[in-house]
Formats: sequence, C-alpha cells, structure tokens
Amino acid sequence: MDRFFKNLTPPRVLVIGFAIVILLGALILTLPVATVDGQGLKFLNALFTATSAVCVTGLIVVDTGTTFTLFGQLVILSLIQIGGLGFMTFATFFAIILGRKVTLKERLLLQEALNQVSLEGVVRLAKYVLQVTFAIEAAGALILAVRWSFDMSWTKAIYYGIFHAVSSFNNAGFDLFGEYSSITRYVGDPIVNITIMLLIIFGGLGFTVLSDLYMHKGKKMMLHTKMVLSMTGILIFAGAILIFLIEFSNPKTLGSLDPMAKILSSLFQSVTARTAGYNTLDMTGLRSTTLLIMIILMFIGASPGSTGGGIKTTTFASVSLYVFSLFRGESFVTFKERSIATDVIQKAVAVVIMALVLVLVVTGVLTLTEKADFLTLLFETTSAFATVGLTVGLTPTLTNMGKLMIIFTMFAGRVGPLTLVFALSHKRNGPQQKHIKYPEEKIMIG
Repeated sequence: MDRFFKNLTPPRVLVIGFAIVILLGALILTLPVATVDGQGLKFLNALFTATSAVCVTGLIVVDTGTTFTLFGQLVILSLIQIGGLGFMTFATFFAIILGRKVTLKERLLLQEALNQVSLEGVVRLAKYVLQVTFAIEAAGALILAVRWSFDMSWTKAIYYGIFHAVSSFNNAGFDLFGEYSSITRYVGDPIVNITIMLLIIFGGLGFTVLSDLYMHKGKKMMLHTKMVLSMTGILIFAGAILIFLIEFSNPKTLGSLDPMAKILSSLFQSVTARTAGYNTLDMTGLRSTTLLIMIILMFIGASPGSTGGGIKTTTFASVSLYVFSLFRGESFVTFKERSIATDVIQKAVAVVIMALVLVLVVTGVLTLTEKADFLTLLFETTSAFATVGLTVGLTPTLTNMGKLMIIFTMFAGRVGPLTLVFALSHKRNGPQQKHIKYPEEKIMIG
C-alpha cells in the first residue's frame, strides 16, 4: 500500500481512499446475506447506499430498517463510522496498536484528512478523535437504549441505541424505524430529541474545537473555536426561531403539537439541517419558505474537521465578515480583535463559489432527468452536497441518472470541493505561484 500511495498527493490519496471504501461497501451490500429478501441490492442501489453511508449523508433509495438484515445494517454502520472519522484516522489507530511508526507521508495525509494547518500534533489529535468519538457515542447509546427499553426489548433497545448514536454523532441520519419515517414517532420526546441533538452538535463542532474546549476549559480558546461556537449558536437558534414562526400554524407540521413539542421540533429541524439528516416532522408538509431556510442552513453545514459537511461555518463567517468589512470601508477582516489572513479569505471565497456552481449544475441536470419542481430538486442537491440526508420524498423515486448525479454530489461534498479539485489537478501540490506579474488594469465591478 505504501508503494501505491508513494507518488500520490494527499488530496488524491483521500479521494481514492474514500472511493475504495465506497466500492467495497457497495459490493458487500450486493451479497444475498445483506438483504432480507436474500437477493442483495442491485449494484446502483448498493453504490448509492454505500456512498451515502461513507459520506455520512443519509439519503436512501431503499428503507434501511426493512430492507437490510442485521449483517447489512452492521455493514452500513461500519461505513458510517469509517466515513465520519476518515479512513486515515483508523489506519493511524491500527498502526499505533501494531507498534508501527507513523510515517511523514501518513502524517501529511492525516493533516489533510483532519483539516489541520500544520503537522504538529496530528497523530495526537487522531488518538484524541477516536477516544472522544467512542466516549460520546457510548454515552449517547446508553441514554437512548434506556429510553427505548420502555418501547422494545432490552436487546433491541441496546442495538438501536448504538446504531442511532453512531449515526447521530457522525451526522449520518440513517435510522432503523422503517417506512422512511426517521424518528417522527418521537416528535415530542425530550430525551430522544435532546440526546440526538447533542450528538449531532458535538459531531458537527469539529475535533479541533472539542480538543480546545477540553484543554482550556473555555478559557484562552483559539480564534477558530470562538468563531465555530459563535456561528453554531447563531445558526441553530436563528433557524429554530424562523422555523417556529413559519410552521407554527401549519397543520401538517407544528400546528397540531403542544407548545413544548413545537419548541423541540423547531430546534431539532434547525440542528439536523446542519448535516445530520434526521427529522421529527413530515418533510413533505413543510412550507416552501421553511424549505428555503433549511437549504441555506444545509449549504452552510457543520464546522471544519468535523463529521459534517457543507461549506462549513468558518467559511460562511469569513466571507460574511469580508463583505461587512467592504461595507465599512475597512482594509482588514477582523473577528474578536484578531485579523483573518488574506489567503484564508481567498480560500473561503473559492469554496463558496465552487460549492454554488456544483449545486446549481447538478440541480440543472436533475431538472432534465427528474419529475419534480425546482425547489424540491434544489433541496435534494443541497442535502447531498452538504451530506445532510434530508429529503422531501424525492430520493426513492430518482432515475438512474438522478442517482448517479446525487452519488457524485455526496462524494464531492464529503471530500470537499477544494480537495477534489486538487486531486484532479495535474499539479502535485495544489495551486502554484506564478513567477510573472503582469501590469494591473482596472475593470468595472457591480
């Protein structure tokens, strides 16, 4: 394997690695032992499911709870865990167990996979990622298992607790309740709602943030941590308030619920739109304005170095601060009495533009292949790109071309637009500096 990866850049290794894991998962899901009917999935449906699991998306063309056997479900669960944490994190874990030294090449891959700015401490962070992940998932699984033990046998409750805790923390959104129902049956249950929301939020903050919070106990935090926490809080509560106000009287969603259930549901939908994919309300009953708000939340997504997708909270914050600085006529972009580097702003703008182009192009193609209105198609595409997994009922009815487009979009969203571009580029180390500077000339803008 070292020889195979020797001449590949880190972005290419990550792209190829994810592709290999997806392909292996798809092949396993085609086996007769993976499905209840004993026939296995058709390859395209298996590829869609494996991509959705590895890319921690949650969009499904077949119902997870009723289609797959225990073996098939465990395969999906394994793909979710590997996809959420990254295959390089697991490779490092096994290398440490076997007593093998982590090479410089592997450290560079870890740096890329964990979205770190330097090599310093990447192996230590990888260890921390695994420890924190298993600890949080175990706590969530225990709480959910105890709650569900009142509704089902203890054995089933434990299994359901583990599956949904892993799926929640990794922002995957796969569920076992059947009939594409997600967790709508627990719409007013505070234990289920709060537990899953906390798992989603912890998974979406990013391991760098969790490490910083643990190390400094909320004091002397990095600027990155402050920005992530600020944006996460703003997006969650702003989204919840808007959803609450718009859907308050909608008989298909919040209208028939009691006040506490309305608040829980509004919060849950706001949290889950940030790349988790679970829903406690009927998505097909939401008003168009709510769907548009959720598209925006999905597009922004979680935070860097997390299990979630989207353009990321810090990207959105950086671009927004840049625009505000232009309005104020300021030369520098600042946040919390710190200046943000110009190259960071440039990278953020590039990510936003590439993401917008990808979402619009895929949506445009789907308008030609699928029978659905534009908002539904835009919602589906954004959900795939941001690895969210929410749908308004389109996924199970996708044509073969539609499935292929969504598969590509989920994959591009998981590895990241910049990583994908660098992987496809002929340049070995991403963008190159030009040695020739041409004369400047003004053009008209706006």
